[in-house]
Amino acid sequence: MDEAYVEAVLSAVERIPAGQVASYGDLAEYVGVGGPRLVGRVMSTQGAGVPWWRVVRADGRPARGLEATALARLRAEGAVLVGDRVDMRRCRWRPSLS
Repeated sequence: MDEAYVEAVLSAVERIPAGQVASYGDLAEYVGVGGPRLVGRVMSTQGAGVPWWRVVRADGRPARGLEATALARLRAEGAVLVGDRVDMRRCRWRPSLS
């Protein structure tokens, strides 16, 4: 995997404010290369040092296997949750507004 791409994705994740989230697809669009699966691969292999819990699936659900930890961290940051998912309408990161 291209090191510049990895750095671009991780840098984007670091920009997501507390209490907000981005989907894998949102990040791919923001970076301008690749798609949601490639972003997911970066996050699963390189994402431990960034606020990974702020990256969710398009439906607002956290990554499989990490749900409890991610939801607890998001809740602590003030993200609006509806059951086991983030309310994407209220919490989606919009870089142009940051």
